[in-house]
Amino acid sequence: MSATARRAGIGAFIGSTIEWFDFYIYGTASALVFDKVFFPELEGAIGTLVAFATFWVGFLARPIGGIVFGHYGDRLGRKKTLVITLLMMGISTTAIGLLPGYASIGVAAPILLVLIRMIQGIGLGGEWGGSVLIASEHAPKGKSVLYGAFAQQGSPVGNTLSTLSFLAISQLPDEAFVSWGWRVPFLASAALVVVGLFVRMKVAESPAMAHLIEKREVAKVPLTEVLRTQPALIALGIGACTIGLSATYFKSTFALSWATTSLAFDRSSFLTILLVANITQVVVQPFGAVLATRMKSWSRTVSLMLLPELVLMPVMFLLIATENYGLAMAGVAVATVPHCLYYAALAGMLASRFPAHLRYTGISLCYQLCGTLLGGTTPIVGQFLLNRTGSITAVIAYAVFQVALTLGCMLLLLRRPNHDEQSAAPRSAAADAVPA
Repeated sequence: MSATARRAGIGAFIGSTIEWFDFYIYGTASALVFDKVFFPELEGAIGTLVAFATFWVGFLARPIGGIVFGHYGDRLGRKKTLVITLLMMGISTTAIGLLPGYASIGVAAPILLVLIRMIQGIGLGGEWGGSVLIASEHAPKGKSVLYGAFAQQGSPVGNTLSTLSFLAISQLPDEAFVSWGWRVPFLASAALVVVGLFVRMKVAESPAMAHLIEKREVAKVPLTEVLRTQPALIALGIGACTIGLSATYFKSTFALSWATTSLAFDRSSFLTILLVANITQVVVQPFGAVLATRMKSWSRTVSLMLLPELVLMPVMFLLIATENYGLAMAGVAVATVPHCLYYAALAGMLASRFPAHLRYTGISLCYQLCGTLLGGTTPIVGQFLLNRTGSITAVIAYAVFQVALTLGCMLLLLRRPNHDEQSAAPRSAAADAVPA
């Protein structure tokens, strides 16, 4: 691994870790406390459902970020956009930590919360595609999935830091937790962003992007071109991202709320269960990229990863329903393994199917539209099904459907041409010309 490539991988990892930390702490807070702070007049399950709706607003805004920053990332470069998105996430997350609650400013509090959440969503919408590409486009031939996994690893690490932060403050008495304790992780984001900016500013522009700029081959309007030339690829990409996004929210948002309101788990005990699952993901996830790099058939690799999830996802919910701490922990941890292996390989596989001049916009659209339509709606749909049926069975069926959708779409996606293999020579040449 060259020094430039290594720096790109580390920069992608650290930046995406901070941005995912910012995004995940919102999901945890929406499950535990936002109904009390911002929607106190809505009681019980209805208040939780509305809090989850504000959680989804971030996903609703993410395609906007993908389109805007995808446009500039495909025209001006990956690095510039990544600095802007990191600042957007950090400032908006800190602002949530300073936001007065409903008791102080009335209806203005939830309105401001939604607006700030939208800014968060726009920032993350532009971040993911750029982080993946700044790492994978520095990769030697045949290792784009492995390098793309640097950015992917930021998600479980950010989630782990989010869970750790809330686990620590959950030890506070309920009154302190609701009044000020939940704000601490949001305010800590300001310090993390300073570290992220320092690292990210030292990363070189992606070789593939530098080659396009040098040859003046950038797309004039990437969004229009990718929708005109690659509509089927966009549709398959949306489906292929599904369980890679939604599995986390089945666990860390929906199940957290369900377990602490409808079942006998307290806040600290279920956060500990999620922490074990997050640590499992941090340790296991990189092996997904290694497996995809070493196996000749990506289709076989994807099947090997996802087929077990058709069984393990239902088992997870059933073991949580036992209200047994040990069984619930085992169920959540084991069910994490298949989708985290897949998530590691997802970014590189998806990026390889788009030509370099449309890649930022293309993969951002797939990932962020999936987040809006399927990933971000997971807690809302899950809570609705639970409220409507009074049983976890409907939620289990929905989870299985999402796994099957992901598997089918990715297998079809992998039949498309691999543009990384076609452009390896130009990328290598450009790498020699780009300074560290």
